[in-house]
Amino acid sequence: MSDAKKIALVTGAGTGVGRAASLALMNTGFTVVLAGRRLDMLEETAKLGPAGKSLCVTADMTKPDSIAALFDKVKATYGRLDVLFNNAGMGAPAVNFEDLSLEQWQAVVNTNLTGPFLCTQHAFRIMKDQTPRGGRIINNGSISAHAPRPFSAAYTSTKHAITGLTKASNLDGRMYDIAVGQVDIGNAATPMTDRMVNGPGVLQPDGTTKHEPRMDAKAVGDAVAYMASLPLDANVLTMTVMATKMPFVGRG
Repeated sequence: MSDAKKIALVTGAGTGVGRAASLALMNTGFTVVLAGRRLDMLEETAKLGPAGKSLCVTADMTKPDSIAALFDKVKATYGRLDVLFNNAGMGAPAVNFEDLSLEQWQAVVNTNLTGPFLCTQHAFRIMKDQTPRGGRIINNGSISAHAPRPFSAAYTSTKHAITGLTKASNLDGRMYDIAVGQVDIGNAATPMTDRMVNGPGVLQPDGTTKHEPRMDAKAVGDAVAYMASLPLDANVLTMTVMATKMPFVGRG
């Protein structure tokens, strides 16, 4: 099937990496279902892409019923799903580990881990029964799937867990021709990372703060589009796309 006839779904499509990936997929030829909580931001993403290549659907990744309704809408509208990008996520306040509340922990787990788990289940159900059978699921990992920042226990734990979800669902998806991979992103220039270049910058493990280099989020969008364009007999299990000079490789 040509990309021009394929359907992709991106969660958190209204801003940042989700918007960049949505635009890259649309420009590759995919029709993209743009999912997120704010309709105005989704509509802005849609306007930036080719006309007629997107559908905006409001959805809350912390609510199972909202997730179910999102996938019902995809199936009712298009009858199939070829690519899911589990992108929506959040962090908790940067507080001492012992001061992180259970409610704050659970909010991050619900958005970053349980949401992608439920989305992946729904995608499996559609992909295994459609013709042609199969599809691709891409999870937004993060450099935090490899190494934490200070005061990020909830976010880091969920991103490590996403790696486990990626590997387990990739294995379980084999029988249905479903390929699952992960893109680990470091310092993409989005509103969420503006703090890296504003004011004193961001806290480092040695207790100092510094500005950190960022990269254009388009680089991430292009990486997602590349993964999405592969035939189903090939898979990128993990890919790291990062600002070349960010403090990650080596000792900073």
